[in-house]
This record gives sequence, C-alpha cells and structure tokens, in this order.
Amino acid sequence: MSTPALSPAARLRGLRPDWLSDPKVWRTEILAGLVVGLALIPEAISFSVIAGVDPAIGLFASFTMAVTLSVVGGRRAMISAATGAVALVIAPLNREHGFGYLVAAVILAGVFQVILGALGVARLMRFVPRSVMVGFVNALAVLVFMAQVPEMYDVPWAVYPLIVGGLALMVFFPKVTKVIPAPLVSIVVLTAITVAAGIAVPTVGGKGELPSSLPVPGLPDVPFTPATLTTIAPYAFAMALVGLMESLMTAKLVDDITDTHSNKTRESVGQGIANIVTGFFGGMGGCAMIGQTMINVKVSGARTRLSTFLAGTFLMVLCIVFGPVVSDIPMAALVAVMVMVSFATFDWHSIAPRTLKRMPAGETTVMVLTVVVVIATHNLAAGVVAGCVTAMVIFAKRVARLAEVTPVTDTGSGTVVYSVTGELFFASSNDLVGQFAYATDPDHVVIDLSAAHIWDASSVAALDAVETKYKQRGKTVEITGLNDPSATLHGKLTSH
Repeated sequence: MSTPALSPAARLRGLRPDWLSDPKVWRTEILAGLVVGLALIPEAISFSVIAGVDPAIGLFASFTMAVTLSVVGGRRAMISAATGAVALVIAPLNREHGFGYLVAAVILAGVFQVILGALGVARLMRFVPRSVMVGFVNALAVLVFMAQVPEMYDVPWAVYPLIVGGLALMVFFPKVTKVIPAPLVSIVVLTAITVAAGIAVPTVGGKGELPSSLPVPGLPDVPFTPATLTTIAPYAFAMALVGLMESLMTAKLVDDITDTHSNKTRESVGQGIANIVTGFFGGMGGCAMIGQTMINVKVSGARTRLSTFLAGTFLMVLCIVFGPVVSDIPMAALVAVMVMVSFATFDWHSIAPRTLKRMPAGETTVMVLTVVVVIATHNLAAGVVAGCVTAMVIFAKRVARLAEVTPVTDTGSGTVVYSVTGELFFASSNDLVGQFAYATDPDHVVIDLSAAHIWDASSVAALDAVETKYKQRGKTVEITGLNDPSATLHGKLTSH
C-alpha cells in the first residue's frame, strides 16, 4: 500500500524549525538568548582589555560571530563570540604592530579555518580520549570560577550577599517554575534591588563604554604586501588552531549533553566564515565560548539555532538601545550566574572516591594532567594537546606489553616454531629481537605471526634483524601467518 503524497503545505510544515511550531521551544530559545546576551557583555569587554583593544571591538566580534554561526555553524545552540584564548594569541600582534594587523590576522585565521575544515581536521576529534574530555570540562569549570574571583576581591561588602542571593534564586526558583530561566530572574531581581536601594556596587557600565551604533564593514588598514602576510601568518595560524580546537571540543561536549549529533566539518568551516565576517567588520575574532554555551544549553535548556542568533542580536540591542539600563546591572548578578555555570559544568562524578578507586591510574593521570596544564597556562588547547599526548604514550605502553613471543620446539623435525601474539609497532617491537635463542635453536626457525599484526616500519626492521642474526649462524627463517595488511607492509619494507 503506497503512502499518500504530502501536500506542499504539509511539506513546508515539516521543514519549519522547532521554535516555529512549538510555543514552549520558542519561549525557551528567546529567553535563553536574552540571558546569554547579557552574560556576553562583561565577558566581551574583559577579553577586549586582554587583547588591548577598545571594548566595542570585543562586543562587535561577539555579535558577528554569534549571528553568523547561527546560520553556517554545525552545532545548534552553541555560542561563539570573542574569547580569552583568541585574545591571548593576538594580543602581542596588536601591541607590536597595531590594530590593522590584528584585523588582518583575524581574516587570515578565518581562511585557515575554512581550509582546515575542508581538509577534514574535525575527524581528529575521534582521537580525543574520554579522560581528556573530562579533564577539559573540569578545567573549564575551574577557569570559569577563577575568572569570577577578581570580581569578589576588594569590593564593597554588599557584593557578597548579592552573589549569595543570586545563587539562591537560581537554585530554588526552578522549583517554582521553569517557564522563565532562573539566571534571567536572578539578573533582573538583583538589578532592581541595587537600583531601587541605591546600593553602590560594581556594575557592567564600569567595565567600559558600550557601543552606540552597529559595526560598519571595511578593509583592514595595512599594506597589502608579502611582508604583512609573513607578519600576521604565524598569529593567524595559531588563532585558527586554538579556535578550532576549543570549538570542536565544545561541540562534542554539547553533543554529549543533548544526546544529539553535530556536523563537525560544517562547524570548522563555519568558524572560519564567522571569523572572516568578523574581521571585515573590525572585530577581534573568536571561537566557541564554553561558559556561555553551558548557560544556553545546560542552564536555560536551549536547543536550536534561534538562541544563538538571538544571543548576538540581543547583545547589540542591549548595548545600543538599552545601554543605560544594561550599564546598571551589578556585576554580582553576572558573577552569580557564572559561578552557577561553573558548578553545573564540573564533572563531580569524576573525582568521587568510588570513581577514583575503579578508574585505571593512567586514565586519572591524563585527566589530572589536562586540568593542571589548562589552569597553569589558561589555555584549553594546550591542556588538550598535553592530555592527548600523555594518553597516547600510556596507551602505547599498555599495548606494547601485550606482544609476546612463545617458543614451541619440534625436536623430531629439527624445527623451532615461535608464536608471536599481539600488536607489533615501534613500542612493542623494540624488545622483539631479544626474545629468540639464536645460538641454541635448530637450523630451521619458523616465526608464526597468525596472532599478530604488523603496524609500522619499526616492526619490519625488527623482524629483519631477527632473520639476519639467524643467517649469521647459518640458520634459515620462515615467517608465516601474516594477514593481508601485514604481508603487504612487510613485503614493501623488508630488506630480505
């Protein structure tokens, strides 16, 4: 029985995004976008200070990154904006050569990201172990909390009860209703209290002047010469790598939280397109923001591209139209939100005594090392690289122990058979040569590799060395049981 054809109207309904067809989703996405837009303002200003540029530059970058990636990105509901990691990379370029070179580097970094994305760099994510991912998440939570500490040091006493009150609201308000995100309620209530009571505490306005107009596109003010290219290329490439790594790790984290799949290749290319657009609008560039993404996805429950688009849109509207109101928001309200995000992000199960007892020592070492490197360098990418390298070394050591050589002597035929089992690669094959009795073995030696696999040239060289030692004593060696890939590799590389 054939399925009846859908009418054009029905097909259009099927293509409509969730937020258009479900009022609950629509409300959640809009309110989540508003909360993230508010949270982005002080962060963008702070990162502008790190990069050594005007606060408006960071705010413009956050606007263009979020809006562009809401269309071209590969991970729905992920927030991308100006970030501290990118600011740290490009700050020396701005300091030594000026703002025009910074903008040019942002555009070139975008080009690099598009190329790397098209080449399939996102596929490297499969090599990131879970222990590194857990370390990455925990380090992020610690960094988010540490970033709030300056806002709690050497401030009026009223800041502390405001932070506690904000945290209490975010813990208990969801028990009353989840219609309105608790962080938004906390921000509104604390702002109303400080304004109505005239409480003098640090505010968003104290972080820097908010922009009063939209960014205008233009070309970077640099000479278009090979010398300029050689100057900006190292910074641009470093920014491209750091941005992609943080964005892909964040996308993987959101995948896990939402139980959905994202298109990492599209996200990689999308990050590049967003940075190119941001550069032409005079922004400082950026990548995925893990803290704000957690506010959007984990705290506010957003799941669609609408929240990402509105986060950037609300950011500009709040700055340009409601600048005076936004300037009055106490920093304590935003600190409370970020502290809540920090606690919600940390994987407490990973440090529970029962988990640590069950977990292999190598896994725990990788997780702790990732956290330590990230906190020491304030660079999430550095921690991930260190964690992955350590995990590879531990894995290679573990697998190398599985390679064994067992002799089975057949005295009747004057032949000894050595059964080799396990994975033969550079780490395991180093000990292979010393596991044969060259002087006492009979004249015919069989090396049975039926239960082994040859992975690299080091293993082939080790087998060649074994054959050479036997031949020097006038004995013959026969290698048997090679599977097809091993036989092909051995045939190409052997010297015998």
